[in-house]
Amino acid sequence: MSQIEELIAADFTGFRLVKKISGERIKEERRRRHIKQSELADAIGVSLRWLREIEAGNPGARLDDHLVATIRLGLPASNIVLPVLFMAQRMPVPRLLLHTDLEEVERACVDLVAQSAIRSVTEELKPSWWDGA
Repeated sequence: MSQIEELIAADFTGFRLVKKISGERIKEERRRRHIKQSELADAIGVSLRWLREIEAGNPGARLDDHLVATIRLGLPASNIVLPVLFMAQRMPVPRLLLHTDLEEVERACVDLVAQSAIRSVTEELKPSWWDGA
């Protein structure tokens, strides 16, 4: 398969679904916390009209805007990030990732990455005179 065919073969339809579900979650949380759209729009640095597009799940909305709103509201970002990782691996996005509270999974992922980084730094900084070096 040529490089251009590989680019064409990538399936990005999951982005639409991620944005739709993310927008719904943002809207629900904003309402649950009694935050006005204008207040959240100001907090995340977008116009009121653009926040409405985000909450509506407009496919043209940027994922980083979804992430900023998600983080500002204290929602787990894993419902956005994990589906993107599945798409990057050319795997179908499990719908469960979009509709489940993944806070524990998100923390486990962060812990795993942190542990890996600590091991790498430890190996890198290990003096040559230590046993087993």
